[in-house]
Amino acid sequence: MPSRSTVLPELVSFLETLPEPHILCDRGYRIVAANAAYRAACGACDDVRGRTCYEVSHRYTAPCDQAGESCPLARSLKSGQRERVLHLHHTPAGEKYESIELSPVRDTEGNIAWFVEKLEPLPAVRGLADSHGLIGRAPAFRAMLELVHRVAPAEASVLLQGESGVGKELVAQAIHEASRRANGPFVAVDCSGLSENLFESELFGHERGAFTGANVRKIGLVEAAAGGTLFLDELGDIPLAMQVKLLRLLETGAFRRVGSTELRRADIRLISATHRPLAELVARGEFRQDLYYRLNTFPIRLPALRERREDIPLLVAALLKRVAPTRELAISEPALALLTAYDYPGNVRELRNLLERASLLCDGDTVQPEHLADEVRGLGLPPDAPPMAAAAPLALVQPARPAPADAEALAAWLSSARAPSRRELAASLGISERTLYRRLNALRG
Repeated sequence: MPSRSTVLPELVSFLETLPEPHILCDRGYRIVAANAAYRAACGACDDVRGRTCYEVSHRYTAPCDQAGESCPLARSLKSGQRERVLHLHHTPAGEKYESIELSPVRDTEGNIAWFVEKLEPLPAVRGLADSHGLIGRAPAFRAMLELVHRVAPAEASVLLQGESGVGKELVAQAIHEASRRANGPFVAVDCSGLSENLFESELFGHERGAFTGANVRKIGLVEAAAGGTLFLDELGDIPLAMQVKLLRLLETGAFRRVGSTELRRADIRLISATHRPLAELVARGEFRQDLYYRLNTFPIRLPALRERREDIPLLVAALLKRVAPTRELAISEPALALLTAYDYPGNVRELRNLLERASLLCDGDTVQPEHLADEVRGLGLPPDAPPMAAAAPLALVQPARPAPADAEALAAWLSSARAPSRRELAASLGISERTLYRRLNALRG
């Protein structure tokens, strides 16, 4: 087995010229060299030469594949090829997800002698030491991140599927920030609140005089996203008549403003999201099959919060910092146990709202079970109890007034003593929970 003294100095010198953090390992997982970028990222850590990569990066006492991780070195030994994985590493700033690319280096006899490992942090996935961005370490969450990591550098269309409140816009932003378009704009469009005419005008823009009220020329969101990413949220709510125009945009990269004959080109990457089962909508004739196949190039399913309960303590700690940034709020073990056992029909958005309510009820520095909502404590609501007010949702952009057909129903719900749940109300109105949150907020405002 090669020792440190047999490593070609030219190889070590080459690593020093690379701008990204790189290490050189032997077949026994021992680090034999680390370039300047790695040493700078490592901060004030001791010399890593002679230590194993799994001990430095993970603080394990055994290789990653023996500790439940996917080990790129073991995989490369088996495949003889370059391997890529996503790992959660210990860093001076805390645990962070990093993209690992490991390449085998062969000796003069053709045998694998060393491995060059490149480390690249994922900017939008800040691990466990940050209260912003995507947070988690559960297997279902990490499997989703692996797909994000794979597709981000490409230009393929991405379809995010998952229940309301799982964080589809955050994942879309993570893909954008890890892509070659990261320096371009990220433009999000909520399709659920747009009528057919408004959707076309918002997406493609319009010329002056194109319709009543069009007093000036307007740039559409497709043009606004030029050089960057266009995120279409609640894709399943796009009117059928508009779906064909979206399909034409994806197939030809061309569009026209409303009221114009001039053909324009669009340099965008499309990420779309929905909580609705598109395949079922296609079967019922409510969504174009050709558009579905065009959008479904790279589907990513986002796990519900109940599928990654081990992440709830991490999310609670991070969300408490967001909802009460000026306080050092902690949470008691009994309260955390209740939150961990709850099923969260509204997913992370609901957890955030529950914690915001709890922070308002908590006069001390520790959230207790009595500060949590009745449904979390398994108490339910008595028949004559008023409905719980929904906390303001995150990232509300351009809130719209409720449509006249919905306003009366929403107002009745707000004043009802025996109101259905928000999920039931959204289903009865034929809208998403996200749209319901926005319209309720508009009514209150």
